[in-house]
Amino acid sequence: MFQLAGELIPDCFGDAKTVRGDPITAELAGQLYGAVCSIEANISEAYSRSSGKERAVRFEYALGSVRESMSWYKSATPVLGEITVQDRRDRLEEMRRILLAIIPRERGKAMR
Repeated sequence: MFQLAGELIPDCFGDAKTVRGDPITAELAGQLYGAVCSIEANISEAYSRSSGKERAVRFEYALGSVRESMSWYKSATPVLGEITVQDRRDRLEEMRRILLAIIPRERGKAMR
């Protein structure tokens, strides 16, 4: 999971530079890059926690960042193109599925 998040960051950096180059989407660039970077940061923080409940909270933050990143990528489709956005969203979807499996296990109960 941590590796998946880390592998997306360099691609996102290039994507953010491209997004920033268009005046209409320029303000999206920082939001996109920040959201993607926060996935890895929250996963790192989760692994440093000793209790399952504390890890679950950080994994939930990472899940929120995954969903936010998916939204920013969708918004950047006119600049990045369908193929690039679909690749990034597929990778984010894989992280989303993993987090949705990890969180209830760490929390000790099913998600609603």
